[in-house]
Amino acid sequence: MAIEQQADGRWKVDVEPIKGKRFRKTFKTKGEASRFEATCRARLIETPNWSPKPKDRRRLSELVTRYHDLHGHTLADAARLKQILLKLTKDLGDPIAVNFTGNAFCETRRIQLDNGVKGKTLNNRLGYLKAVFNELHRLGDIDYPNPLANVRPLRLQERPLSFLSVPQINEVLSALDARDTTPGIGLVARVCLATGARWGEAQALTPERVKNGAVTFANTKSRRTRSIPIDKALEKQLLDHFKQHGLFSNCMLTFSRVLETTSIKLPAGQATHVLRHTFASHFVMRGGNILVLQKILGHASLTMTMRYAHLAPDHLQDALTLNPLFDTGKGQKAKSPEILLEIRALAFRKWR
Repeated sequence: MAIEQQADGRWKVDVEPIKGKRFRKTFKTKGEASRFEATCRARLIETPNWSPKPKDRRRLSELVTRYHDLHGHTLADAARLKQILLKLTKDLGDPIAVNFTGNAFCETRRIQLDNGVKGKTLNNRLGYLKAVFNELHRLGDIDYPNPLANVRPLRLQERPLSFLSVPQINEVLSALDARDTTPGIGLVARVCLATGARWGEAQALTPERVKNGAVTFANTKSRRTRSIPIDKALEKQLLDHFKQHGLFSNCMLTFSRVLETTSIKLPAGQATHVLRHTFASHFVMRGGNILVLQKILGHASLTMTMRYAHLAPDHLQDALTLNPLFDTGKGQKAKSPEILLEIRALAFRKWR
């Protein structure tokens, strides 16, 4: 017997192309059964030791663990990432991974969105889970495509970035300096404001990384070191602090509590990070180059840095002079679009 239909309507393959090499498998259709039989006969001619690969029956949680063991453990905050992924697989019902679909993810996402989970959180979870399938497929641990490849992230309303004005900066620094129980907290804030560093990067500075008029951040999110110049006064304050008090303590939560005592109100999730936004915003407003800012902030992609581009003094200034009311508003005769196109065409030909 090679192929035979069963009582339940399925088709069973029972083939022995070579003595001692017998394969049995059941399929929903006769076509699938025939292809399996043909594959077995052809492969054994080429490779006598060949055997059909059993179907991957691992569950989604097992893939998450496998991903962590093979790659995830090398990432920043690896333990937290694994915890998030395992919680997500539980929410998804921990299906057999090969049977998991993008539709199943979208249905769960809709329920979570209705239950108050923020869109950005859901987009992050989608990115994390996509990375699991992509990396395991790249490593050859799974042989099927990413089921989430065509799932698009939610479109979110872009929020303007909050940053501090000069009076607000002075208010925050005064409040921090008055916090006697946490020595150096104001100094950490000053490093963030002077270099655009994240709070954790500034807080982790050591005396060896403060020298020659610069600070070097080694524990960065991108895991790439970067050195940023600082003035001599700030350098001296840092070195004096290390001599008197040692390294900085973990004071991120203290900063948030001190901020609540001021008149400054920030959107949720922008406590210490407002200092980084403040540096970048003032840098651009004072005419700083956006590419230089990318290097200072350590952004891997310019897209992240472009969030501050609208603050540049000349950003989109052409809107003032190239809009159809510009000339007419001055009592002058506006040039027609056709004339403007001709002028631009002549200029282009001359340039060529």
